[in-house]
Amino acid sequence: MPLYRRLPKRGFKNINTKEIIALNVSDLNRYEDGAEVTIESLMEIGLISHPKDGVKILGNGELTKRLDVKVNAYSASAKEKIEALGGKAEVI
Repeated sequence: MPLYRRLPKRGFKNINTKEIIALNVSDLNRYEDGAEVTIESLMEIGLISHPKDGVKILGNGELTKRLDVKVNAYSASAKEKIEALGGKAEVI
């Protein structure tokens, strides 16, 4: 029997997956009150280095500032926390 049939096959690489960068709401406290948060501004301050297929804001932590956030996706709790302080959560 040939060697390639005797060795075990390992893993699977799905070519259709998306790499979404996840950030918590508490990470957004670096911005000043009333600032606009975009993917470009996240890269400028060093929270993300490469956006890959998108950025999603998760609801872990507390937000203390009013922000206008424009990213690809939000969790339900993150959207509530951003809008509770008078900010906007827009999907781009």
